Amino acid sequence: MTPAPAFARVVVDSRLPQLDRLFEYRVPPGLEGVAPGVRVRVPLRNEREASGYVVEVADARDWEGEVADVAHVVSTVPVLQPEVWALARAVADRAAGGAADVLRVAIPGRQARVEKAWLARDAADRAALPALPAVADASAPVLPGLVEARRRIALECAGGVAEVADGDDGTAWIGRWAIALAALARQALERGEQAILVVPDHREQRQLRLALDAAVGEERVVELDARQKNPERYRAFLRCLDDEPVAIIGPRSAVYAPAKRLGLLAVWEDGDPLLAEPLAPGVHARDAALVRQAQSGCALVLAGHARSTDAERLVEVGFLEHERVGEHRVRVLPAALADDGRRVPAAAFAAAREGLQHGPVLVQVARPGHAPGLACGDCGARARCRACGGPLGVRSRGSAPACRLCGRLAAAWSCPSCSGTRMREVGRGSSRIAEELGRAMPGIPVAIADGEHERLEVDARPRIVVATRGAEPIAEGGYRAVLLLDGDSLLAREGLRVAEEAVRQWATARALAADGASVVLAGVMGPAAAAITGATTVPFAKAELAERRALRFPPAVRTASVVGHPDAVAEALEALSGIEHLDVLGPVPAADARPGEERERAIARFAYADGPRVASVVRARVLAAARRPARPGAPARLRIRLDDHEPFDGL
Repeated sequence: MTPAPAFARVVVDSRLPQLDRLFEYRVPPGLEGVAPGVRVRVPLRNEREASGYVVEVADARDWEGEVADVAHVVSTVPVLQPEVWALARAVADRAAGGAADVLRVAIPGRQARVEKAWLARDAADRAALPALPAVADASAPVLPGLVEARRRIALECAGGVAEVADGDDGTAWIGRWAIALAALARQALERGEQAILVVPDHREQRQLRLALDAAVGEERVVELDARQKNPERYRAFLRCLDDEPVAIIGPRSAVYAPAKRLGLLAVWEDGDPLLAEPLAPGVHARDAALVRQAQSGCALVLAGHARSTDAERLVEVGFLEHERVGEHRVRVLPAALADDGRRVPAAAFAAAREGLQHGPVLVQVARPGHAPGLACGDCGARARCRACGGPLGVRSRGSAPACRLCGRLAAAWSCPSCSGTRMREVGRGSSRIAEELGRAMPGIPVAIADGEHERLEVDARPRIVVATRGAEPIAEGGYRAVLLLDGDSLLAREGLRVAEEAVRQWATARALAADGASVVLAGVMGPAAAAITGATTVPFAKAELAERRALRFPPAVRTASVVGHPDAVAEALEALSGIEHLDVLGPVPAADARPGEERERAIARFAYADGPRVASVVRARVLAAARRPARPGAPARLRIRLDDHEPFDGL
């Protein structure tokens, strides 16, 4: 008897918006391995084959037209799990993007050798995981019952560092926040569920890995990171398919990790720009986490040393509860800059000298290099690269001026305003401040930690550590003093989130101080300074959110940036005009338009409740623009991006 035909519904791996749907293919007789989640090759109308994933297999067909056959099965491993497909589809729909773009972030490239080894495992390789290690401090559990109650919280973590085992019969120092999140992850694993913990970069990932090794055992920790070699990353991804109670950690893409029984989803420092996905459709890890929590019903934690305005909005609307864990007592001392132009005020020098009697001292600066900027020595105009227009700077003392964007040397430079050839240094970078501190405190070792000089930790010996924001190493026992310099220049930048980002970075540095240490904030007054000198940053986040709500700026509202030919922009805005609570800023000439190019940009602002309707209209306009035949004089294709932060960086 001939078996009944089967039909596979496939999502094609393509960036074309017109292919962002499920296509139906017949499973030909004799083709084995076609099952939900597997990779396949399928034909398109142009007789070319494309890669894709089987989403579902059915006995009956939905499409009444001609149905082609699945060409062949690439792999029988179900890499696209149902929960990941549901998340990718929902996230793409929310951002008016394509699901295939999300799946490229979620599923790493195939490694055939690793895959074969995973499929060939025997019973011994699939042995049960060892029991969870004993709780190190049962007298002080962190938010007990959070996972069982499926709570959703905005967690403010106090600073401070602690010592944990590093797995090599030694110890390492990490932030107390990592220990708190590891304790929450243990709650999920004790229930036989998985935990996903998302961090901004490898520094936080290293700390969290050490904390998890101590809390749940290294056998139960899986790292998913683009920094891993391709085979190592794919091996870790396949392990997530085993449905074991493990803790999965990694950067923003880890939010899409397969986890059938997800008990906890935590995002550390959700206000960090590194958690914003730069690739289309540009979904922030926090937003993906919110969608996944709604689908899975797991416990959700948005944690940080400083409260983001996005998390505060969720608290104020009642979606998240506020919680705070830990105690960290430091002395925060505001200090005015000296009148002679020195970047290190007297109060900071005094705190540094006192701290150096007991251990290392951290100096946080704004920029790396020797002189971050150069200006004309005659007229004072900013010195810029002739090739790309980027700012010129000096990387180290004695080095030639070079562009900070393209790296070209500024040979035979002359000022376009006055034709002068002399340049003067503007600002002080990490290496220049390190030199000045070395001269002011002879005999004290000075170390630099920035993008070119990576340091993850320092010992407890007295030394000065000059670090750029985000590159601060962990000090054994904590820093005995923390000097936050360049606060005035940091707040002088343009951007909607400048003050919020400054508070987050200062709070991160303050958290590295030892209990009882002094923290000096130089050259900053007002609400941002009060947020650091106080015990909590929540009032600052509330005030920032209230101001943006009055101005209708994110995150009080959602936005859609519309960029393209003036006619195409006008058509898109006309399609959106029927939405009641939507208003438009612009159009204005696009900032990145080439000379003579007609390109405009407009920003549509709308309420969160109108998001699905806006996304539907936007998707229809993008699809119509993609189908429009390219002909001379035709309007350029449209680019529309929801929740685009770039237009607000210059506010």
